[in-house]
Amino acid sequence: MRFGLFAVLLMGNIGFIPAQRAGGSPPTFTYRVIQSYPHDRRAFTQGLIYRNGFLYEGTGMNGQSGVRKVKLETGEVLQVHATPRQYFGEGITEWNGSIIQLTWQSEIGFVYDMKTFQQTKTFAYRGEGWGLTHDGTRLIMSDGSSSLRFLDPSSMQETGRLPVHDENGPIDNLNELEYVRGEILANVWQTDRIARISPKDGRVTGWIDLAGLLSPLERGGADVLNGIAYDEGRNRLFVTGKWWPRLFEIRLIRQ
Repeated sequence: MRFGLFAVLLMGNIGFIPAQRAGGSPPTFTYRVIQSYPHDRRAFTQGLIYRNGFLYEGTGMNGQSGVRKVKLETGEVLQVHATPRQYFGEGITEWNGSIIQLTWQSEIGFVYDMKTFQQTKTFAYRGEGWGLTHDGTRLIMSDGSSSLRFLDPSSMQETGRLPVHDENGPIDNLNELEYVRGEILANVWQTDRIARISPKDGRVTGWIDLAGLLSPLERGGADVLNGIAYDEGRNRLFVTGKWWPRLFEIRLIRQ
């Protein structure tokens, strides 16, 4: 992959956002693949996090949904909890030693002990559940619309909403989420783009274009890009998709 003479390699600092002129378009970032790893093609990836040296993945589809612990280097599934067949699993995040999982249209979420995967509680919410992350204080949830919801992690009650927009208007179909260095990263469903969102005002401060990650041959049988995980300790960014054969560690490059 080639880039122009003015491309800037963001030396691992994916949280960097160049200053923008008022009313200007947000910058676009492409990528360099640092490493690729095997990924279970049977995993309809809905949520992805990296904690304590392992990936934790939430998967979807009725009868195939669950939460799993995965060895990054080999893609080996080390531990799994199957979601009851009537539920379509969605996004996950970790909070104080627990994994929180949304479901799509059932208006119910599950909380599991992170070590044992035993279910410890359920909670309710209105509407659809898509992606989930947190900023250290609040849970942040997407529902497929152009707004993100904030939830209190103790009560699981909604405390506010954040409309997301760029210079052209609202950004619909916000999906899997990851909070990285003061930004919310959001897959935009049915695209190869990730929005970089300011949690202060919902403004899109940049776009990540991940077109071409999979070869045309690998795209056969694969679904959309969906799955963002961040290794805070080593400043590594991972992405994958639903039924993808590989998971990628990438470094961002500004066009």
